[in-house]
Amino acid sequence: MKKKAEWPRKLRSQEWYGGTSRDAIYHRGWLKNQGHPHDLFDGRPVIGILNTWSDLTPCNGHLRELAEKVKAGVWEAGGFPVEVPVFSASENTFRPTAMMYRNLAALAVEEAIRGQPIDGCVLMVGCDKTTPSLLMGAASCDLPSIVVTGGPMLNGYFRGERVGSGTHLWKFSEMVKAGEMTQAEFLEAEASMSRSSGTCNTMGTASTMASMAEALGMALSGNAAIPAVDSRRKVMAQLTGRRIVQMVKDDLKPSDIMTKEAFENAIRANAAIGGSTNAVIHLLAMAGRVGVDLSLDDWDRCGREVPTIVNLMPSGKYLMEEFFYAGGLPVVLKRLGEADLLHKDALTVSGETIWDEVKDVVNWNEDVILPAEKALTSSGGIVVLRGNLAPKGAVLKPSAASPHLMVHRGRAVVFEDIDDYKAKINDDSLDIDETCVMVMKNCGPKGYPGMAEVGNMGLPPKVLKKGITDMVRISDARMSGTAYGTVVLHTSPEAAVGGPLAVVKSGDMIEMDVPNRRLHLDISEEELARRLAEWQPNHELPTSGYAWLHQQHVEGADTGADLDFLKGCRGNAVGKDSH
Repeated sequence: MKKKAEWPRKLRSQEWYGGTSRDAIYHRGWLKNQGHPHDLFDGRPVIGILNTWSDLTPCNGHLRELAEKVKAGVWEAGGFPVEVPVFSASENTFRPTAMMYRNLAALAVEEAIRGQPIDGCVLMVGCDKTTPSLLMGAASCDLPSIVVTGGPMLNGYFRGERVGSGTHLWKFSEMVKAGEMTQAEFLEAEASMSRSSGTCNTMGTASTMASMAEALGMALSGNAAIPAVDSRRKVMAQLTGRRIVQMVKDDLKPSDIMTKEAFENAIRANAAIGGSTNAVIHLLAMAGRVGVDLSLDDWDRCGREVPTIVNLMPSGKYLMEEFFYAGGLPVVLKRLGEADLLHKDALTVSGETIWDEVKDVVNWNEDVILPAEKALTSSGGIVVLRGNLAPKGAVLKPSAASPHLMVHRGRAVVFEDIDDYKAKINDDSLDIDETCVMVMKNCGPKGYPGMAEVGNMGLPPKVLKKGITDMVRISDARMSGTAYGTVVLHTSPEAAVGGPLAVVKSGDMIEMDVPNRRLHLDISEEELARRLAEWQPNHELPTSGYAWLHQQHVEGADTGADLDFLKGCRGNAVGKDSH
């Protein structure tokens, strides 16, 4: 266990507020215009509540109310709370994709922490990219930090059927194309999809990343699954406010918690919950920020033997409400510990080990959190495929895929980019059937730009009308955590930098062998080399703004798609005072 720091001691915020100098009076005096009494500047912990609330981030629309409960907890524990708005990248609204702005948000958060009088941070997150971006920024500064998520929405219902956020959007859309649902019925179903505040109610990326924060030890136990509108979500926020004050006194930092063992715990937890493929790219980026050597091989090694036991959409049938009522992530972590698949001594923000947090919890519904012998997938996790089509790796989520397609050989039908796909997919003259392999290029970190969630390409209507609901699909894009299907993603190197995906042609044969982790383009080495030598980029390059910076510095999906100059630069130096 980490040795606690001595208390009392001089904190970082006193560089701004301590003493009687002109500069200290300047900093204190201005803040007093909000009615703060002088004794609040006596050296107590100043807690930055970094809030990703935004009217244009619907998942986080209730975080201002939740922040008040955090503040109450900070006050109760003897701290001084200050709420700080930070960049909020919404998956629902940002174009070209929220993923393009994850790194910008992380950079903004890092500088908000580094440049202001904050001793500890409460990271208020919810929507997909807000969780990794705030954790990345906090890890880079390495000040005591703790996560509180906004929680998932309540279940949706349509004509007696559970409606999962995103999952049923894809399902109903395909039903309309197949003639199984009318457009009017689709619009009627829309009203049932998002019926309360909160994030997606499926095990999509938001719920996955909330679970990853808890599995890493960066959130209080039980945080991930509490519904947004449940009063216990407010209690969790208030307890988090109390806890961060003590973390500052103890000097308990992200680098003490986000260790290699903690990341391995998170990878195994992701396998057990049937978590999003997006967790791969986010955890790789977060590990890079905290200086932990994590790779795609760790994902395959740690997740391969872990059964998927959480029966939630898109892999199963239930939603986050039922997961919470069953006991939530603590039950899953207990199961992993009992199976010797958990580093039990990993430290958490509570100051206790992860095993101490979960060892006595109870599973209240074994149809939601299944026994291992009834697992959705006996070998869950994220599969990492390699071969001449993906020399640096590609990923697939077995729990959301079709077993009969795990070994498949088919003719490639190629789309040069997302616009080409949209132009061709609904054309009945498209030469495609269910045995083909759909391939889409130029949708990676540089190619889209930002690596949009377009990898779960909808099937052509001519195939859907035959009753076919899945085909093998390959791209360098991402996929929404709410989506499903036999979809190969994050193919690296991406097409836009001349990876082998760039030179696949319609008619080429592609082999996928998931059990043997193989993804192969059936052409000779000589032909592949010739095509790569002749390849020329054909996507537009940005010429200004953040898009240009992103294009110049973003790394590949296989290492987390972070900006190359932001990795491994942890530190919390206080800037020079110019006043």
